Amino acid sequence: MERTFAMIKPDGVSRGLTGEIIKRYEQKGLKIAALKMMNADKATVEEHYIEHKEKSFYGELLDYILSGPVVAMVIEGHSAITLVRKLNGATKVEDAQPGTIRGDFAASTTNNIVHSSDSIESAEREIKLWFK
Repeated sequence: MERTFAMIKPDGVSRGLTGEIIKRYEQKGLKIAALKMMNADKATVEEHYIEHKEKSFYGELLDYILSGPVVAMVIEGHSAITLVRKLNGATKVEDAQPGTIRGDFAASTTNNIVHSSDSIESAEREIKLWFK
């Protein structure tokens, strides 16, 4: 059983898409093992996005995630990391296919509704960070 971290970002929460997003994960046969809605603190968000620290969009990304509540989740299932990422769709909104969460709901690449871990190592790190 593989575990991954996923987050519904502030635009997904504020637009009332939380239930629809969770439904898509569950309909795929994945299990929500842990879930919490919260206003993330700056230290957690900075650590979460540490790999982007030197990039030009880092400050905007932090402001975006801190702009409202998020829904943090641990999702379990066979090939959970790959399946969640496929359900989410491409990060760049123009590349996100219809039928994916981003393809159906994302307004821009910056406000792209969801995040999910991209590897086993990232999943372990992100789960420990958000679920202490």
